[in-house]
Amino acid sequence: MKINELKPKTGNVEIIATVVNVDTPREFDKDGKKGKVGKATIKDETGECKLTLWNEETEKIKSGERIRITNGWADEYKGEMQVSAGKFGKIEVVEREETLQEAISQNKKETKQDDNEDLYSVEDEVVFDADDDDII
Repeated sequence: MKINELKPKTGNVEIIATVVNVDTPREFDKDGKKGKVGKATIKDETGECKLTLWNEETEKIKSGERIRITNGWADEYKGEMQVSAGKFGKIEVVEREETLQEAISQNKKETKQDDNEDLYSVEDEVVFDADDDDII
């Protein structure tokens, strides 16, 4: 299913989309139970809509990731189409876009590790004889 095909009060929504942004979640207390709710914006080639995130879902996704919503729920709120995993659905990350900065950082780490491997070798060890302070 594509975002432009979403209809209000539709269940069993299956969609793959890219996360455009994720808002900071807010905490709530309902009937003595604490929880979190947040919003994200998702898009595909046909359009974009809001994604409602509940509890652990608020920490699960990040901007730039491609996600799959399985057995989700679509509805309209204040004239805007929204989708969520609901009680029976799930959201999973299927692909993560690597940012340029992350790629540079990863490359620096790999280069540093490679350089460190060459810094120490058995041939460079200096051993002292404890009895007479001579270098062996």
